[in-house]
Amino acid sequence: MINKEIIPEEIIQSKIMFVRGKKVILDKDIAMLYEVKPIVLRQQIKRNIERLPDDFMFKLNEDEIDTMVSQNVIPSRKYLGGHTPYVFTEQGIAMLSGILNSTRAIHVNIQIMRTFVKLREIMSSNSEIRNKIEKMEKEYGENFQIIFKAIKKLLSEPKKEMLPSAVRIGFNE
Repeated sequence: MINKEIIPEEIIQSKIMFVRGKKVILDKDIAMLYEVKPIVLRQQIKRNIERLPDDFMFKLNEDEIDTMVSQNVIPSRKYLGGHTPYVFTEQGIAMLSGILNSTRAIHVNIQIMRTFVKLREIMSSNSEIRNKIEKMEKEYGENFQIIFKAIKKLLSEPKKEMLPSAVRIGFNE
């Protein structure tokens, strides 16, 4: 029996990010989840590169790294350990269980796959609900416009709140 709680789902979800329109996880984060050193993971990648085509794994470019740092997805370039990181798509992570042949890698991969599936279900569910609301909105027209606007706002992606403009504190000269 597989222990479902090797890693809490929230930790896996926090490692998933969008790059080039794909859900991916950084090589450093994968290594942490598998409890292997990042260099060991990169060595295995190099030895098995034919198993990891570009749609399974790719290297980030400098602009993508700068964007991640500026948006605080990663704290700084130092977080990456001095190399240009690989990122893995869902398919690439599935392939890693065969490359990193350990019991932990297998169990962690199962958890990661379940997390990707759950995220896909959540995104699909939101889309279905949004479509149903739009259909109802067309049917019932103006009578329920306020309600429909409120529901749509709740279903929309959260937006970062803008901070009020800076207020100078202290003595005015």
